[in-house]
Amino acid sequence: MLLVGLVFLGPLAYVVWRNVELGTDLVAVIWDRETLEPLVRSLWLASTVAVSSAVVGTALAWLTVRSDLPARRFWKLLAPLPLVFPSFVGATALIAGFAPGGLAEELLSVVGGGSVPDVRGFRGAWLVLTLFTYPYVYLPVAARLAALPPSLEESSRLLGRSPFGVFRSVVLPQTAPAVWAGSLVVFLYAVSDFGAVALLGYDTLAEQVYADRLFNQPRAMGLSLVLAVVALIVIAGERAYERRHRVSELAARSAHPLIVPLGRWRPVAFAGVLVFLGSALIGPLAVFGFWAWRGVTSTSTSVGVATDFGDLLVPTLHSAQAGLITAVVAIAALLPLAWAIARYRSRRAGVANAMVAAGFALPGVVVALSLVFWVIDTPGVSIWYQTMPLLITAYVLHFGTLASRVTRVAVEAVPAQLGEAASTLGARRIRRFLTVELPLMMPGLLAGGGLVLLSTMKELPITLLLAPIGFDTLATKIWGAGEAGALAQGALASLLLVALSAVLTWAVVVRRIEEF
Repeated sequence: MLLVGLVFLGPLAYVVWRNVELGTDLVAVIWDRETLEPLVRSLWLASTVAVSSAVVGTALAWLTVRSDLPARRFWKLLAPLPLVFPSFVGATALIAGFAPGGLAEELLSVVGGGSVPDVRGFRGAWLVLTLFTYPYVYLPVAARLAALPPSLEESSRLLGRSPFGVFRSVVLPQTAPAVWAGSLVVFLYAVSDFGAVALLGYDTLAEQVYADRLFNQPRAMGLSLVLAVVALIVIAGERAYERRHRVSELAARSAHPLIVPLGRWRPVAFAGVLVFLGSALIGPLAVFGFWAWRGVTSTSTSVGVATDFGDLLVPTLHSAQAGLITAVVAIAALLPLAWAIARYRSRRAGVANAMVAAGFALPGVVVALSLVFWVIDTPGVSIWYQTMPLLITAYVLHFGTLASRVTRVAVEAVPAQLGEAASTLGARRIRRFLTVELPLMMPGLLAGGGLVLLSTMKELPITLLLAPIGFDTLATKIWGAGEAGALAQGALASLLLVALSAVLTWAVVVRRIEEF
């Protein structure tokens, strides 16, 4: 089991070793102005996005789970859907919407004209990342609120506390760990994001790593180590907070959760939810639909016309192929580890599982860059550069922990007594696994595979750095169109990627939200 963990720890170990070999002066790298400024920008962006996502995600969860918001069950289903938008797709939508001749300009002309605001830089990056990462806070907080017994709040009200006092003294302490955990995930996502910040022209550490990869390897590896340390500090902070602030186990979910009347604030809350979710869902789709229609109906090559939908067929198949292979390999590789943790409570397996989590903590650009330099600099393995096996390896190393967590839950859901009963009837180990345990684990394994598939299809820096020549995916198509200003092509590819991601998100996430 430790061998599996060491494999997943490989990218981080290589980054450390390579910096030692190159004699990188990390102090000089960090305090260099060309490094310090992107680092400060990265931390500032990640912090502001984490705070705004925490506020929005918590408020939206409370409104859709514990208030009398109009059509709250409908909003409850829509709230997680921004997960289907990769950050670089959201950035593409923002750029396309406010581009010359775009949807914003068309709408302004209807109401009397006006200048289109500049959305590039920090403001655009903050807006895009907030709109499409708040579900990482919303989902755990909504789950926690749904499980909170109404009696806790009712008792507090009977003691004379106001509704706000009940929220502050009862609800917030119970949901704080979920808010904190989700916010740290958002922080980690934002600090390692590459696609959105690069398209919007906001120079961060991840973008610097990508830019220096060819011309300054020592600096690229030094920056990679700095970025990796920041990510690991966030993970360590989340684990420490979880250990110190464990909340008590709650009773079974009530069939009739406490619903708080909004009173005169009901129309205001409804309008706020409508505007926010409209911006996160309807806005990008409207922009993509606008440019896609222009691309299909226009005959001008200046629009970046992409009327041949067959051009997107191969990238779509490539995206699905890479995602499916990665999902199968990740589940197969991590099922034994999940089994050892769930069935035998192995300490070695627990250590290996922590190593697997480190692979997810590392930004995708760091994982990809470590494999690029390792393959190029190692005799005998350079033939694997830009091959499908290396690409799948990078995906599995980065997203393996998604499969590990869900697979562990799937194993724990299978009663050990069933295997013991089959054993007493003479069934051997392999037969017991195939006929008794695997069918019961299959729903969980499919959910874990779906998460890996969804994440793989949306991954950008790993695909850009490691994909075989000619292996275009929808993600690289959107990226290339965004860099070239071919907005119609990017819109068509984005709509297709969002549609595929929406199906997977509904199957893996939204169906479980319906249980709240």
